[in-house]
Amino acid sequence: MSSHGNDPRQPSAAKPYVAPVVAPQDMPIDYAGFIAVVFGIAGVMFRYKLSSWLALIFCAQSVANMRNIETDLKQVMMAMMFSIMGLISIYFGPPKPSKQS
Repeated sequence: MSSHGNDPRQPSAAKPYVAPVVAPQDMPIDYAGFIAVVFGIAGVMFRYKLSSWLALIFCAQSVANMRNIETDLKQVMMAMMFSIMGLISIYFGPPKPSKQS
């Protein structure tokens, strides 16, 4: 244990950390939101269950990691609507046409 007399740190020189201000256009890309949109559109267009479920999972990840609510909320809401529309059309819509051989 060191005594207070031998401590080289100077508490009076300590400054609190201030995070730098970053403009919304300089923020890193939300890859989870983009992947959610892609999977959501694929789920609606091709009626893939896995794609719609993955879109919903990536939406949740994007919401959990949302940095800027103004710009990210639009993308996340669009992806969530596509995934929900895909799931509703898959589970409650008309059945897929079967291939006849």
